[in-house]
Amino acid sequence: MTEDTPKQSEGHTHFGFRDVPEGEKAGMVHGVFSRVASKYDVMNDLMSVGIHRIWKNAMMDWLAPQDGQHLLDVAGGTGDIAFRFLQRAPGARVTVCDMTESMLVEGRKRAEADRLADRLAWVTGDAMALPFADASFDRYTISFGIRNVTRIPDALSEAFRVLKPGGRLMVLEFSQLPVPMLQWAYDRYSFNVIPPLGQLVAGDRDSYQYLVESIRRFPDQETFAGMIRDAGFARVQYRNMSMGIAALHSGWKI
Repeated sequence: MTEDTPKQSEGHTHFGFRDVPEGEKAGMVHGVFSRVASKYDVMNDLMSVGIHRIWKNAMMDWLAPQDGQHLLDVAGGTGDIAFRFLQRAPGARVTVCDMTESMLVEGRKRAEADRLADRLAWVTGDAMALPFADASFDRYTISFGIRNVTRIPDALSEAFRVLKPGGRLMVLEFSQLPVPMLQWAYDRYSFNVIPPLGQLVAGDRDSYQYLVESIRRFPDQETFAGMIRDAGFARVQYRNMSMGIAALHSGWKI
């Protein structure tokens, strides 16, 4: 944690660099994603210069989807991961779960959603209290969503609960670059380019300021891997994407 970020106090959590009561964060995050939903995919392409597509394809390479599997994709509202999974395993099923209904609406608008409707379900739900029975899914993914959860350990515990024995968790999230000079350059880009771009494209600077700040508050690779182990997962590994701008984390329910 850097000196210019506030210390998290008891009963509080962070919303970007702000210290807020835990009970308020979910509503604030919901507001962010409700505002940016219609431009979410466009902004992902612009912010990452399209590299997020490479990261998501790498996620599928490591996940190795198979026919007959049932994937739960959490915080997956616009369907990017779901569509990729079903493209590789046409005989699989995917349930997309997102706390923000407007994100799910955007996902259902995409052409792939109609074509894959018989293998897709869209559910509004909270990552910390999933509306699914124990041992319901073969695979659980969350892509660029877990850093927005109020209590990350609760979300990981829920992932463990809803996975079947032998099931696999995979998380794609922004992370920390191990080289300080690269991190400095990345920070300059993030804070000076992304919020103004959000204002220009989505008419919303504040939401993208939050998204940039939230990346800096997310644990580094080793710390987050430890959190996955603490939730009960075994064979926990991670792979850096683009030198650590993002990281893929994998764990198994044994």
